[in-house]
Amino acid sequence: MTDKRVRTAVFPVAGLGTRFLPATKTVPKEMLPIVDRPLIQYAVDEAIEAGCETLVFITNRYKHAVADYFDKAYELEQKLEKAGKSELLAMIRDVLPGNVRAVFVTQAEALGLGHAVLCAKPVVGDEPFAVLLPDDLIWNRGRGALGQMVDVAHARGASVIAVQDVPREQTGSYGIVDTGGDSSNPAPIRAMVEKPHPEVAPSTSAVVGRYVLDSRVFGLLEETKPGKGGEIQLTDAIARLATEQSVLAYQFAGRRFDCGSRIGLVEATIRFALDHDDLADDARAYMRAALAETAS
Repeated sequence: MTDKRVRTAVFPVAGLGTRFLPATKTVPKEMLPIVDRPLIQYAVDEAIEAGCETLVFITNRYKHAVADYFDKAYELEQKLEKAGKSELLAMIRDVLPGNVRAVFVTQAEALGLGHAVLCAKPVVGDEPFAVLLPDDLIWNRGRGALGQMVDVAHARGASVIAVQDVPREQTGSYGIVDTGGDSSNPAPIRAMVEKPHPEVAPSTSAVVGRYVLDSRVFGLLEETKPGKGGEIQLTDAIARLATEQSVLAYQFAGRRFDCGSRIGLVEATIRFALDHDDLADDARAYMRAALAETAS
């Protein structure tokens, strides 16, 4: 991978969010709120902080809420401006800075994460790019996870994959990396396996939803044959990429919340509520009262 700056971030948001039905019958899971902002906003903010200026949303033909959220709301803005509600006006205008553009690409068929990423090829071109899965919300008081990875990618001239250690019994739920026992951070990836059984998993180092990738991965995705369920796996293409050039597994600083699960969404809401200056005291008091009530 060259030392070109990562300027483009890809957000695969075409999933149906069946774990959150019936809410996601009409509301995309990426629009579910964590306190006062939707999940997608946290991922977008992380990408912008990392230096991305083009945001590519891979969506399906039924999902309009994400595009509507990042579009201008002229009538609402006019009402807020007329009412003198400048803080609320600034809030809705600042979902995207003026130097950042949003591009929406339709994934005609649900053919897996690899296919969703491949849909971004015409926009990304031949530059390195980032992929963020909004389901994985990463909280950190310092530099965001993607920003950390971009710094590593630039310094090492390599693709970078975010990983975290998981209990061995959970390897069947993740892509797992093989670093040959190298415990350094970052560590060179020798191989990747999609959802291996715990007995055969090469490690417990699991891929989470942040990637900085060389554009060569597009060509590899085009050559990747569909696997289980007819889906094209991003993991398969990255595994091949690792045989051609440097791909690093990086353990980021921060805490990941799996907001693709109900408990993860609850945990994230609690964590972010406790991080809000105007909510923290009330949230803490309510949690103490609720815990005391359930314990009695």
